[in-house]
Amino acid sequence: MQNSLLFPYFFVVLLGTSCAQAPKNDINSPETLDFTAKLVVDDLQNAWGMVFLPNEAILISEKSGKLLLYQSGSTKEIENSPEVYNRGQGGLMDIELHPDYDNNGWIYFSYASSEGEGKGGNTSIIRAKLSNNKLVNVEKLYKASPNSTRGQHFGSRIEFDRDRYLFFSIGDRGNRDGNPQDITRDGGKIYRLHDDGRIPEDNPFVDKSGAKKAIYSYGHRNPQGLALHPKTGVLWEHEHGPRGGDEINIIEKGKNYGWPVITYGINYSGTEITDETSRPGMEQPLHQWTPSIAPSGMTFVTSGKYPKWQGNLLVGSLAFQYLERLELNENQVTYREKLLDGMGRVRNVRQAPDGFIYVSIEGKGIYRLEPK
Repeated sequence: MQNSLLFPYFFVVLLGTSCAQAPKNDINSPETLDFTAKLVVDDLQNAWGMVFLPNEAILISEKSGKLLLYQSGSTKEIENSPEVYNRGQGGLMDIELHPDYDNNGWIYFSYASSEGEGKGGNTSIIRAKLSNNKLVNVEKLYKASPNSTRGQHFGSRIEFDRDRYLFFSIGDRGNRDGNPQDITRDGGKIYRLHDDGRIPEDNPFVDKSGAKKAIYSYGHRNPQGLALHPKTGVLWEHEHGPRGGDEINIIEKGKNYGWPVITYGINYSGTEITDETSRPGMEQPLHQWTPSIAPSGMTFVTSGKYPKWQGNLLVGSLAFQYLERLELNENQVTYREKLLDGMGRVRNVRQAPDGFIYVSIEGKGIYRLEPK
């Protein structure tokens, strides 16, 4: 199960050294804060996803299934939001705008859905348009199968690349031995589609018999962060390990990221999963966290409002309840710092078009980081 729900404060022995670990587990608290955190949208329980619409509006997904629109100081519920399978870590999750949203109006959603084969639910991707506070023109683009009554590892982050391909993640659904290493099965994968749901002809497994044609990479556990590097345009991902071994990965076409054959984590009970942290043909993480921070949400800072953070990566921690700032040098983490320490479980972090950083904290709401 996701490490943020079990054992949130375990400190475990580092099991190995990743390819880019300096300075390993050292994390700093800032001597002074260069910003204040202003509560912008209050009274939210679990704001999983958020996107920024014109006229300073924010579209927000509550995991319970509510889709909310915040504008001019008030919040209203959007009608015709998808019916969600609200169990464990599943529910209404991420939201992303089409890169050409201003012209076509498409909004993309990930959620746990009970449609399809078997009891329970699995991750689904739809797109729709917003009209008069109601979702219209709803189109289903992908539905993982089969359903499962397990409540963990739905993945569900969404990102577009510069070529307007749609990427999304689906976790292993708690079936680590059956899903992540098998390209004929959904789960434990990053997927790539055209914006209308078609399978790209150059996806890595389109010619493999029985393979899920939308798969772009595999061997993942529970990816809850996707972001494009602002300079290279390459997709970065982070995922939950078990007890230890949360990872940041650079996602490449057709690559195997190893779960559960290789990992820096152990079982929640303290027993060993594997004695291998590397194997030929399996990718090493750019960075790994042991102990697990339970990462959620991820954004690169490009805004001039935070000049000291230019090029930094921001990642939320569910387990330890802070926002982590990571300084990078040639794809290596060189410095880590705690922000918003102790404010609550950070569910998401995004840089808005206005240049401000917005952070959603469970049980509180969405904060804007305002430079002093």
